[in-house]
Amino acid sequence: MLLPPPTAASKVEEMGGYAEPVSRDCPRLVADVGGTNTRIALFDPTENTLCHVRGYVNRDYPGLDAVISAWLADLGEPAPPACCLAVAAPLSSDRVSMVNIDWSFSRRQIAAAFGFTRVGWLNDFEANAHSLPHLTQDQRVMLHPGRDGAAGKLATVGPGTGLGGATLQWMGRAPHACPCEPGHMGLSPGTAEEVELFRLLLSQGGEVYAERLVSGPGLQRLYHSLGAVRGERTDAELTPEQISRQGMTGRDPLCTAALATFCALLGSVCGDFLLASGAYGGLYLAGGIAPRLLEFLAASDFHARLVGKGAMAGMLQAVPVYVITADFPGLIGAAHAPLRVAPREA
Repeated sequence: MLLPPPTAASKVEEMGGYAEPVSRDCPRLVADVGGTNTRIALFDPTENTLCHVRGYVNRDYPGLDAVISAWLADLGEPAPPACCLAVAAPLSSDRVSMVNIDWSFSRRQIAAAFGFTRVGWLNDFEANAHSLPHLTQDQRVMLHPGRDGAAGKLATVGPGTGLGGATLQWMGRAPHACPCEPGHMGLSPGTAEEVELFRLLLSQGGEVYAERLVSGPGLQRLYHSLGAVRGERTDAELTPEQISRQGMTGRDPLCTAALATFCALLGSVCGDFLLASGAYGGLYLAGGIAPRLLEFLAASDFHARLVGKGAMAGMLQAVPVYVITADFPGLIGAAHAPLRVAPREA
């Protein structure tokens, strides 16, 4: 482990104004609520296991409360006293409005409706960050060893529908995760062909920020834009998954070139993110795309572009780089994140 695990079995932490005696023997409902799917599980702290893991298609339910109700009905026992929910949405107030689905709910009302006395609400990448100290050796794959014994702030970045990120560091004995938005950082070309790609995209309007190219939709955009720059025909029906698959097999040279450019740009984004956040203890690639690209990513220019930052190359060369291969890192993080005493409804 790159960070020490929590050591206090019972203590009081200050979390956003709510003090909670942290108990390690309290089961909790944990959920990873995305724009398309929601996964819910029961975390058993005595066994350190996730059980009763279920997945739900969000469009089949009118709201998050209905999904939780369905899970509890399937569980067949009372709701646990605690919950921690990771949500792909801004969490700046009690009212949460999802971005990619027409769901809106009150955090207080959710806690009251199900009798949760202790709660945690996380951004989805905050949850990924909280999972990092708890990943086992078979839940991550090393891409670059970095410096032996590296320690300090950790970072996680993940391309998917967008490009998310977060950092994790210890403040005293408490882990503190900070959600970030690397997907909206600026992006710069690193090769002559990328200069032509950026020139084309700028002519189409708007800044070329990171997730415009480094995401699932971004891979599609790269494929078609690269075809335009090279004067090659593209297939309008290809999905990001198909472009990725054909790129890895080498059956379609343009798909392979698009995927190689994607990996290189991901490296540039990660290097910039590490420098901006000061997270030199380790980088963990998360999300559904990176684990499927392991061999291709390792052979690509990803790491060369990550460390290719002039005078800071040596600092970045020392950072260990992993790909998270765990099935449910968001649930793992929600299982271990600090909780708060649930506020009462106004």
